[in-house]
Amino acid sequence: MASPAITLVFLLSTASVLFQCSYGGRTLAALVEQQPLAMTYHKGALLTGNISVNLIFYGKFTASQRAIISDFVASLSSLPHQKDSLEPSVATWWKTLAKYYSTSRTPLPKLSLGKLLLDEECSLGRSLRDADLETLAAKGAPRNAVNVVLTAEDVAVERFCMSRCGTHGASGRSKAGGRFAYVWVGNSETQCPGQCAWPFHQPVYGPQAPPLVAPNGDVGVDGMIINLASLLAGTATNPFGNGFFQGPKEAPLEAATACPGVYGKGAYPGYAGELLTDHATGASYNAHGARGRKYLLPALFDPATSSCSTLV
Repeated sequence: MASPAITLVFLLSTASVLFQCSYGGRTLAALVEQQPLAMTYHKGALLTGNISVNLIFYGKFTASQRAIISDFVASLSSLPHQKDSLEPSVATWWKTLAKYYSTSRTPLPKLSLGKLLLDEECSLGRSLRDADLETLAAKGAPRNAVNVVLTAEDVAVERFCMSRCGTHGASGRSKAGGRFAYVWVGNSETQCPGQCAWPFHQPVYGPQAPPLVAPNGDVGVDGMIINLASLLAGTATNPFGNGFFQGPKEAPLEAATACPGVYGKGAYPGYAGELLTDHATGASYNAHGARGRKYLLPALFDPATSSCSTLV
């Protein structure tokens, strides 16, 4: 079944076709600005209710790297003790998707950090195929969940760096009626940072502007956050391939992938846009998260205005 992928979303131009029961991904296409199209609702189900986000770390990740990612997921929903959190925030970015849910008449899902699972010894080897990703994702929760597979920088994944930086999909329905959504994102730091970690690394193609300083000091993982954010937005609004997307079902553009390379106002190919700067580190960001974290998140397509909406 076709899917919208984070296909080298930074360099080429559209989402790639992914594996069976996979619907979305981040492609190598984000430096090519495209005219916005209408975002069409295809009448399918969206994610809703209380959803746990379970993280499956495949390969070696440091404790610091795991914390950057888990803190991002924890930041997606506002918590009572976060009422005085700084804006713009990760939670505010997530709430932007509410416009999609007003059309479908269902409430925006509330995401919470679920299980953290480690497979440091790479039980399926260091070269994964599409089917392996779903096998790994099945280690998370069987229902009411998004199970996220995160592969380390020395793990090769089919078509990683060639046509995609990550993808999302859904499992088949179990005998008990359960079904989970899943996401895969790879750490591109040693394999293709110019493709999957832009704007924190010099791009392979296109305009050559100096790279930005990563807000958490890790080019690979900060790049993963951009891709993970994009894929979670696509998972929520197009979990089963018949939700919101632009263009053909074989290569759909979703809530974030419809705005490739846009992070702040005034963005254009090779320029991420006007961003906030951490004066202590010089890092660029556009969202505050849990535990004082800062993140760079992609623009989301606004279905009401048919334009890309940024936090800053």
